[in-house]
Amino acid sequence: MNPTPTIFDERGGCVSADASALLVIDMQRDFCAPGGYAHRAGLDVARLAEPIANIRRLLDAARARKWLVVHTREGHLPDLSDCPPAKLARSTAAGAAIGAAGPMGRLLVRGEHGHDFIDELRPAAGEPVIDKPGYGAFHGTGLQALLQAHGIERLVVCGVTTEVCVHSTVREATDRGFRCVTVADATAASDPALQAPALAMLRVEGGIFGSVACTGHVLREMAAATLEAQP
Repeated sequence: MNPTPTIFDERGGCVSADASALLVIDMQRDFCAPGGYAHRAGLDVARLAEPIANIRRLLDAARARKWLVVHTREGHLPDLSDCPPAKLARSTAAGAAIGAAGPMGRLLVRGEHGHDFIDELRPAAGEPVIDKPGYGAFHGTGLQALLQAHGIERLVVCGVTTEVCVHSTVREATDRGFRCVTVADATAASDPALQAPALAMLRVEGGIFGSVACTGHVLREMAAATLEAQP
C-alpha cells in the first residue's frame, strides 16, 4: 500500500493528495441569483451560475476523498467599517452600492440572505467558511493559517468571478507558496469575453500562477490518486 498517493502537479513534480484542498470562491446568491449584487450591477447572473454543476462534481469527489473543502464569501460588516471608501464608491458607480437594500437584503452585507451561499452549493457540516472583505480570499482573513494547519500545499480553485475574485485569490496564493490549479469550466467571468484572457494570464511564463484544467481532468487525477492508495 502506498501511504502517500500523489496527484500530477503542473510543475512536473508530484504532491500528496492529502496536501490538496478544494477552494470554492463566492458561490453566493449576491453573485449567482436574480436581485443580488451582481444582478443590480448589470451582470448576467445566469452566466455566473453556469459552473454550478461542475463545482458540484468537484465537491462530491473532494468530499468522497476527504479533502479539505473551503468556501469563501465576499461581504462586509453591517456598519461597512471594513469596506474601503474606494470600493464603496466603485459599487455605487456600478449601480449596486454595497449596503443598499435589495430583494435579498442589503447588498454584500454579512448575515443577509443574498450574502449566503446558493442552495446547490451549501457547505457540508464541518467545512470551513472564509468570510472575506476583499476580492482575494487571503486579505484580512485566516485562510493562510487554516491551510497551513492542514498541511495544504496545492489548491484546486473554482467559483466566480474568474477575472476578479478567482484571479485575486490565485495570485495571493501563489505569493504565499501554494500551488494552484484553476478549473476552467468550474469558473465564470462576468463578461464571457473576459473568460479566456483571464485564464490565459494564469498560464504565462510556464504557468506563473499555476495551471488551468477542466473538471474532467481534475476528477481523473483525483480518481487516479485514490487508486494509487489502494493495496
